[in-house]
Amino acid sequence: MAIEGRSDAKQGGRIRLGMVGGGQGAFIGAVHRLAARMDDQYEFVAGALSSSPERSRASGAELGLAPDRIYTDYREMAKAEANRKDGIEAVAIVTPNNIHVPAAKAFIEAGIHVICDKPLALSLKEAKSLETLLKKKNVVFALTHNYSGYPMIRQAREMVAKGELGQIRLVQAEYPQDWLTEDIEKSGQKQAAWRTDPKQSGGGAIGDIGTHAYQLACFVSGLTLDELAADMTSFVKGRKVDDNVNVMLRFKNGARGMLWASQVAPGNENGLRLRVYGTKGGLDWTQADPNYLWFTPFGQEKRLITRGGAGSGATAGRVTRVPPGHPEGYLEGFANIYTEAARAIIARRAGKKPDKDVNFPGIEDGVAGMAFIEGCKKSSARNGKWTKV
Repeated sequence: MAIEGRSDAKQGGRIRLGMVGGGQGAFIGAVHRLAARMDDQYEFVAGALSSSPERSRASGAELGLAPDRIYTDYREMAKAEANRKDGIEAVAIVTPNNIHVPAAKAFIEAGIHVICDKPLALSLKEAKSLETLLKKKNVVFALTHNYSGYPMIRQAREMVAKGELGQIRLVQAEYPQDWLTEDIEKSGQKQAAWRTDPKQSGGGAIGDIGTHAYQLACFVSGLTLDELAADMTSFVKGRKVDDNVNVMLRFKNGARGMLWASQVAPGNENGLRLRVYGTKGGLDWTQADPNYLWFTPFGQEKRLITRGGAGSGATAGRVTRVPPGHPEGYLEGFANIYTEAARAIIARRAGKKPDKDVNFPGIEDGVAGMAFIEGCKKSSARNGKWTKV
């Protein structure tokens, strides 16, 4: 099933894309580059790919960038690209978290659209400063909460919005992993080293995977969080950030929820799961099996909705590429965010607003995620006291 209108999205040619971070040894940079190319909307032409000048130049050369488009500093890159007739139109920021806001500000000030990895910032204050800047600038800002790009997540969101679950009562989100069960950061493992460094990450499991679970819970349910009670723990001796988080949630409509994020749960890889229950029925989705959504109307049998299959609607169809039975997953979820952002960028080229069906996480999601993190930290420091968000 093809995405409607995907083939005409490239009015004016491919979007010229730059990247900050994502050089040699970086996992997420390659993911972003693949996602950007999947629907042929972007052309990767420039980068400041590492904080190390030597590694940045070597990475750029490996990726086929022209020597004069390989930069050793993102500020230099923003200034130079803004002054080129063929300069980048958008930049992907795929650095450790402490660089997100400073880099985003540099490119926004230069009038360049931004696609940024999550979480948005190191603090809520920093996130809000970026939000204030964006209100003054006519640029697109996308945050890559990639799981919100999955077709069956879009299907679930649409079913909730149409009232098929009735009034939402319960939201259960979890994201367990096991890769930090031991202190591998001390071995020099690059991903573990920066993710467990509070100066670079701002937090541990809560920011790295907890924000994914939280964003997905709100995206599908349509609910707004009112207050929370959190217990954040660092189980591994000497670790400076949390590696396990349990949160109780109270939403503004009276619904309740729970969120669990852990990086020390042996047997779990990327176990993201979302369950939403209302007065008329419930939904259950698991990231490890993302092409299937279970729907149970109250008092009736469970029903399996498959991506591209019977029961799957037009909203899921827009972000579906291949027929049912051919798996789509992680990379395609990222690509959907990139393509939705491309639609918005192309609309800006034409001086128009994007189509109403264009949907991708933005600055509001980033600020909400940081408010969630800050609320969890405050609550946990007060022995799990209920805290307004």
